[in-house]
Amino acid sequence: MNWSLAARAAKMSPSVIREILKVTEQPGIISFAGGLPSPKTFPVAAFSEACARVLRDDGHAALQYAASEGYGPLREMVAAGLPWSVDPAQVLITTGSQQGLDLLAKVLIDKASPMLVETPTYLGALQAFTPMEPDILSVASDEEGVDIADLASKASGARFFYVLPNFQNPTGRTMTEARRAALSLRAAELGLPIVEDNPYGDLWFDAPPPPPLTARNPDGCLYLGSFSKVLAPGLRLGFLVAPKALYPKLLQAKQAADLHTPGFNQRMVAEVMKDGFLERHVPTIRALYKSQCDAMLAALQRDMPEDVSWNHPGGGMFLWVRLPEGMNANDLLPKAVERHVAFVPGVAFYADKADPRSLRLSFVTPSVEQIAVGVAALAAAIRESRSACAFSAI
Repeated sequence: MNWSLAARAAKMSPSVIREILKVTEQPGIISFAGGLPSPKTFPVAAFSEACARVLRDDGHAALQYAASEGYGPLREMVAAGLPWSVDPAQVLITTGSQQGLDLLAKVLIDKASPMLVETPTYLGALQAFTPMEPDILSVASDEEGVDIADLASKASGARFFYVLPNFQNPTGRTMTEARRAALSLRAAELGLPIVEDNPYGDLWFDAPPPPPLTARNPDGCLYLGSFSKVLAPGLRLGFLVAPKALYPKLLQAKQAADLHTPGFNQRMVAEVMKDGFLERHVPTIRALYKSQCDAMLAALQRDMPEDVSWNHPGGGMFLWVRLPEGMNANDLLPKAVERHVAFVPGVAFYADKADPRSLRLSFVTPSVEQIAVGVAALAAAIRESRSACAFSAI
């Protein structure tokens, strides 16, 4: 039998991160690769109790088909928890925030239509957008966020600009208040919609990030959020908040994709979130991640060669490293794995013109002890690789 693939299937590609995670399953590997929340943060006891209550009080409804929009009380909780006025009718519960990216790609992107992303950007978003065959344009960015002038020069005809303002994946950077204000104003002037992805915004260390872009222009933005980083990723629960004019088509795409997000999971999350649980729980995640970030920064400072550079994130799960001139993170990875440490080369996070010297490190899953050992091993691999490059150049 000859199966004929759709043209868009050729645009699909495996996740580089998922492939690297297979390597990290080898015994003894210290992984800085996966963007996996620490299992220490999963509120198992709270979910055990919530599961029993849901099955006891609402079991038949929880196990039945449900509304595509999502569980009403959970949508109300989402709307009430956002820092701008949101009608719960604008909230769509998704099967992970990754589904939100897939839905908006189906609704907003035509073949060859231009769209804008940061440099670099989230790999999962590129995977969701690429099968729709858009013309993806990278907008220059720096430590303060997106370059407004470069954005304006590329905005003509663009369907939207996809951006992660808070503790961005992969770099860990946070867009400043001044840059957010400038972006919001310029995008409104250009008539450029913004897709704001915010899975990490609650994971700040010392101070919360500035207000969301969507709060400044709700009708010009589509907002994505997730329960994976503050509760548990295995539940596969996210949400989007859409302008009322756009919501019906996103709902239709959701219905075609999976009918609805699991109602049992939604009820459990709503049950757990009652009585201010997140206000008590999320600070424990922040404290853990800050201590592990501090441990990684200290190890980098102690062990890395002087010409390796990195940033200092104010929250989230990642930091961004740049190797010395002439080195390539793809070439470094197998040498690091030989020393029992793994990371993600930065090339995977670029739509074009990738920086081969960049790499992403996640600090939230390994222990403090593993961070120290892993960073020392990575530093040794860098020195070994640089020596080999210098020898071959002679």
